[in-house]
Amino acid sequence: MATLTDTLAAQLQGAPASQFAQRLGISQEQSSAAINAALPLLMGALGKNASQPQGAQALFGALQKDHAGADVGSVLGSVLGGGDQGGAILGHIFGGNQARAETGVAQATGLGQGQAGQLLKMLAPIVMAYLAKQAMSGASSQPASGAEALGGLLGQEQQQIRQQGGLGGGLLGAVLDQDGDGQLGIGDLMKLGGLFGKK
Repeated sequence: MATLTDTLAAQLQGAPASQFAQRLGISQEQSSAAINAALPLLMGALGKNASQPQGAQALFGALQKDHAGADVGSVLGSVLGGGDQGGAILGHIFGGNQARAETGVAQATGLGQGQAGQLLKMLAPIVMAYLAKQAMSGASSQPASGAEALGGLLGQEQQQIRQQGGLGGGLLGAVLDQDGDGQLGIGDLMKLGGLFGKK
């Protein structure tokens, strides 16, 4: 079954990947590969944050407040036009691991560190708009459990990304599974809870 990440990645191939390539000064092939590596990292990190009830609540609130009603196409136009809400979003997604995330994407894709950071900044608002659409379509019938449903959806997504392995899954593990700077904190809770262990 296609994951949310796969579906979004498919929407960003073709013309969007070509526009990303122009912004970053890379080939379309590099752009497509980089998008396919970075999206699972963003989705997986959001899944990790939403695995705790307070994280899911905060994310759901942000989606409702700042991203509901935006479609991927209009957000894509905004980021390609130089809109820069992505930096703040990345700070929320990765916390103290943002530099590690940028380095991981750079190493995995052959992009420069600056290009990798720019790519993540461009993708972050697109991922949030896409998630808002998924979350709000499911939440309209049961608003009270919207955050809980979102947490479950993203938890399942993260599990699938890890099971698929490949570049995205490997990158997700490399960036999120070693909280060397101690700033993220959630990762340590996750390991204690064994949420990534066998069912």
